[in-house]
Amino acid sequence: MSSIWIVDFGSQYTQLITRKSRELGFASEIMLVEDCIKKLKNEKPSAIILSGGPNSIFEDITDYSTIFDTKLPILGICYGMQLISNHFGGKVERGIQGEYGLASVHGEGEFTIPGAKTSINTWMSHFDHVTEVPPGFKTILKSDNGLIAGIESTEKKIMALQFHPEVEHTEHGKDILLHFFKDIANLKTNWSNEVMLEGCIKEVSEVKGSKVLCAFSGGVDSLVAATIAHKVLGDDLYCFFVDNGLLRPQDYHHIELLKKETPLNIEVIDAKELFFAKLKDVPDPEKKRKAIGVTFIEVFEQKVHQFETEQNIKFEYLLQGTLYPDVIESVSPHKKGGKSVTIKSHHNVGGLPERMKLKLLEPLKFLFKDEVRVLGEAVDLKYDWVHRHPFPGPGIGVRILGEVFPESVLKVQESDQILFEELKNQHLYEACWQAFTVLLPVKTVGVKGDTRAYEEVICIRIVNSTDGMTATWTDLPYEFLSKASARITNEVSGVTRVVYDITSKPPGTIEWE
Repeated sequence: MSSIWIVDFGSQYTQLITRKSRELGFASEIMLVEDCIKKLKNEKPSAIILSGGPNSIFEDITDYSTIFDTKLPILGICYGMQLISNHFGGKVERGIQGEYGLASVHGEGEFTIPGAKTSINTWMSHFDHVTEVPPGFKTILKSDNGLIAGIESTEKKIMALQFHPEVEHTEHGKDILLHFFKDIANLKTNWSNEVMLEGCIKEVSEVKGSKVLCAFSGGVDSLVAATIAHKVLGDDLYCFFVDNGLLRPQDYHHIELLKKETPLNIEVIDAKELFFAKLKDVPDPEKKRKAIGVTFIEVFEQKVHQFETEQNIKFEYLLQGTLYPDVIESVSPHKKGGKSVTIKSHHNVGGLPERMKLKLLEPLKFLFKDEVRVLGEAVDLKYDWVHRHPFPGPGIGVRILGEVFPESVLKVQESDQILFEELKNQHLYEACWQAFTVLLPVKTVGVKGDTRAYEEVICIRIVNSTDGMTATWTDLPYEFLSKASARITNEVSGVTRVVYDITSKPPGTIEWE
């Protein structure tokens, strides 16, 4: 199956190009420019997309002729547009002032924006800009401030955009991408739910006959990964669930249901005391994540050794429900040679000690959350199971700002359960993508029972998103927030005040730590 190659120049939005391409029915894969140039010697994609990025072409000395000489359909986005213009003889100038955020764009000449009547709002993020169109190209889009926003050569099958059609902020972004795929590149759709499932099954099938250990959390990702793997591996799949003491009441109930109602062999490992000991005197969020991740691996290592000895078997693979956003946010430019900025580490991306001699099996690692939910329904998992809100691997450990204490965990567990119950009771659970509570490291004065109270603060965080790469805070009814707040301050010991987080991503991340 020929796919679109997306060349990553370091944009935080590159992965959204993949997501939008798939939504439109076109298979795609992301790679570094060095890998693209190398692969072009022996392979040919159906098209190439050059992403945006933080660099300037005036400092870029890479020879891109191998890419442009292919005569393949090419789409350039932001930095990609500047590379195209520079290569084909246009003029790019350093910007005196950058153009960031929303900008209105309209069609030029005979070009009309697909699906739009006049101008549209687009998401800009650039400094340098194209001032003269290359020979053989024409301007198809301009921003209302007069800057060239899009160029095209139907003869060369090349289109370039100064804005980001892949982000939700750009109106008719998918229509503009579809214009390139169908009208410029003449591509036929080749991506579907069936293709996703076949790809996952194929990857698992390659290790059939091996003993596979699943790092099982019970969340959507690990559940879907384990269910697909079990269809191929059967009893050669062993699911170990680590109880790190940083789980919510709903998680414990969910695991019991899965043990009863699925064919998965799930064993619970009680490691609460060990995790609390490792988190003692560790207030820094990144150090907490790493401590939880390292301890997670230590517990697994010990369990593997014990289980292999008792059962006289040898595990070869560790199955994880790692998703694309996990990999994206964890890749260091020093490790992979990429140019994206590391946001924060993720406990379930790599990190296995070599002495364990386990190879990673991650059949979902190129999929997004909503795609995984679709797969879950395709393999007959219950709707409520595959539409649970995401829950981070470090759990409540990153929902307590500062050092983690058992009594702090209890406050978050109880407040989170109240939030969960009220979302369900008021039929709002599916109206949001993720909802949770955070314990803040501050105390405020309050009044309880006619006496002064000096207690802690719980923050409610509720967001909507499609893939976790961007998110907006959820505007829920006042009655809901009032009820949740009243219950938390009345029922959770040591909490006097409740606040609501109205920060989107960016600039914030979804989790507080």
